[in-house]
Amino acid sequence: MQQAPTAAQTAEQTAPENTTTASDTAGGTVRAAAGTAVDAVLNRGLNVRHIRFMALGSAIGTGLFYGSASAIQKAGPAVLLAYMIGGAAVFMVMRALGEMAVRHPVSGSFGQYASRYLGPLAGFVTGWTYVFEMAIVAIADVTAFSIYMGFWFPDVERWIWVLAVIFFLAALNLLSVKVFGELEFWFSLIKVVAIIAMIAGGAAIIIFGFQAGGATVVPGIGNLVEHGGLFPNGFEGLLASFAVVMFAFGGIETIGVTAGEAADPKKVIPKAVNTVPVRVLLFYVLTLAVLMSLFPWNEVGTNGSPFVQIFSGLGIPAAPHILNAVVITAALSAINSDIFGAGRILFGLARQGHAPASFGKVSRHGVPWMTVVMMTVVLLAGVVLNAVMPEDVFLLIASIATFATVWVWVMILASHVAMKREIARKGLPASEFPSPWWPAASVMTIAFMALVIAVLGAFEDSRVALYVGAVWLGLLMVAYRVWVRGHGRARAELVDETAPRLAEPGK
Repeated sequence: MQQAPTAAQTAEQTAPENTTTASDTAGGTVRAAAGTAVDAVLNRGLNVRHIRFMALGSAIGTGLFYGSASAIQKAGPAVLLAYMIGGAAVFMVMRALGEMAVRHPVSGSFGQYASRYLGPLAGFVTGWTYVFEMAIVAIADVTAFSIYMGFWFPDVERWIWVLAVIFFLAALNLLSVKVFGELEFWFSLIKVVAIIAMIAGGAAIIIFGFQAGGATVVPGIGNLVEHGGLFPNGFEGLLASFAVVMFAFGGIETIGVTAGEAADPKKVIPKAVNTVPVRVLLFYVLTLAVLMSLFPWNEVGTNGSPFVQIFSGLGIPAAPHILNAVVITAALSAINSDIFGAGRILFGLARQGHAPASFGKVSRHGVPWMTVVMMTVVLLAGVVLNAVMPEDVFLLIASIATFATVWVWVMILASHVAMKREIARKGLPASEFPSPWWPAASVMTIAFMALVIAVLGAFEDSRVALYVGAVWLGLLMVAYRVWVRGHGRARAELVDETAPRLAEPGK
């Protein structure tokens, strides 16, 4: 897949589509065939600051601010352990993706990697499943946004807010990728500052015993164990929470998608990926530990964000409104990233012959505008869902999104395993950003993902996700057999950008 140029790729940008450039000769042509390729490149407009804050912001979204209530109800304080286990697995997925992204910084990301290392069918299924994941997650995010707005405007129908936010963010995504990066930077900055302030403020309340007038809750660490213990719903409750916990991490793989538009992917991708453990511990484990210490876990409901509920229960008058503004910002950021991620993967699918060629066309700003239009149309389904079933839509969507998310992660891990085997078999240069504890950690992570899929089927309220997922995968396989032709049936050939650097003496 042809990429927008780095300094070393200037010749490739200016060369005609059917011309073999120097970089093609060194690492293999980026395109699978010339006949159906689209004459378009994406702008490398994302700098270190953009991607670093996108990495931070990807850990703070609807799954934390809204979905955490469902996870808490299922597992109680043991949800902290669930987030730590899930976070460790996600870190291994991100390290695997980071290793591939540094070697092959393409905008098609893991869809391209699956096609290259597992075969074109795997690439087709992986790419479209990620698009499906982002569409489902975006619907969940717009649903959460409408619920947050209901805190201030309870008499306004939810679907009105959903419709408004869809058109607003679609318009922003049609601008240059630098505008997207700036927007995400400020959205993420607000979320990060708010989370840190909440942790600091909550810790002060716990330490100094502050309790506002009219509050009915006595804050303290004892709240973690005084309402049924750390495992009030047993091991079964811990397992059940993984369906929501893994949904919370969904979308973090978007960092890999940014490689195609990063100014220096070899520098910024490793830095972004390596912040995952800190983000998990800070934004999930520490935050929820503080909040469950402030407010008994068994009284945290799902009527709005638990963060807003908790500070309302403590009797702090201004805090709920401030927090509601923050969670609205988080929802906007999440929807923005969903549209971006799905669009870039669709762009990659089009370049591989796995999607209509129109999805590979870009505007004069370097944005694949047709993919933004398609995501907007898909998100309008969220308007319908919120109009006909507003009370049940979030849990249903979250379960389906979890299946799609975990499937994509498994394909990332499988592609990474295949890549590592090829590196060893062909004696290729070692990766510049290798995944740690290979191969044991990769095998254990794949086994854990299989457990999460089993959990979805084991509980009635999430079982529908397996049915929908099975139908989706079946439809994709049929679509591949019926519609994909020509170079779409060939493995993607990607430039290995590790080789030139490691070929130097002493490397």
